[in-house]
Amino acid sequence: MSTSKPVDNPADAFLQPTDYVAISFWIISIAMLAATVFFYAEAGTVKSHWKTSLHVGGLVTLVAGVHYMYMREYWVQVHSSPIVYRYVDWSITVPLQMIEFNLILKAAGKDTSAAMFWKLLIGTVMMLCFGYLGEIQFIKPMYGFIGGMCGWIFILAEIFFGEAGGMAGQCSEAVTTSFKNMRLIVTLGWSIYPAGYYFGYLLGAVSDDALNVTYNIADFVNKIGFVLSCWSCAKADSAGKVGALLG
Repeated sequence: MSTSKPVDNPADAFLQPTDYVAISFWIISIAMLAATVFFYAEAGTVKSHWKTSLHVGGLVTLVAGVHYMYMREYWVQVHSSPIVYRYVDWSITVPLQMIEFNLILKAAGKDTSAAMFWKLLIGTVMMLCFGYLGEIQFIKPMYGFIGGMCGWIFILAEIFFGEAGGMAGQCSEAVTTSFKNMRLIVTLGWSIYPAGYYFGYLLGAVSDDALNVTYNIADFVNKIGFVLSCWSCAKADSAGKVGALLG
């Protein structure tokens, strides 16, 4: 026989109209799933060498959407930051986003090396591992912050000054523009996360409510906007072929 205590108000176990953080989790989770459907549908309208890029982009939003459903429920029930869920999400989606830099350059006909992929992956693993270990206090939080920043800077160095950044300037206008937009998201969009770590976690100057809403909005832009840049590039490149066929 169950000995669990019944909830005084059953409605408290569900989404409340005044819980704006939970509402933001709900909106982002649905938006991610909707974006997944869109990207997979659009993959059928572009040239074959762009399909992989859109499929990987769809995986980014799908994985994020599933995790946001769990994060939403965690917040509704516990009203605390879902740190583990966020890092599990990022540990899958961020490497996939790094792969996108490689994929759009390959689709543009560039002979990218394995070294570029591994550099971006190493920077990603370093950034996420140090951030997570710092947040769960396995290491000193400041060490986690510094290590995570080093990983992020390593990524930026590659996409601005490394092989990836050099090849982007040799591509078509559509590819170059999309690459720059993706790079801008990794630079400015991702800056929200270390800022949140520093001001919210290290200094305690930001509440969990404000921090999670900010992270949610950032993920919306940094994931959906990132893949939209790939989609825009694929559509622009494919339009020439469609026009030629119609002509």
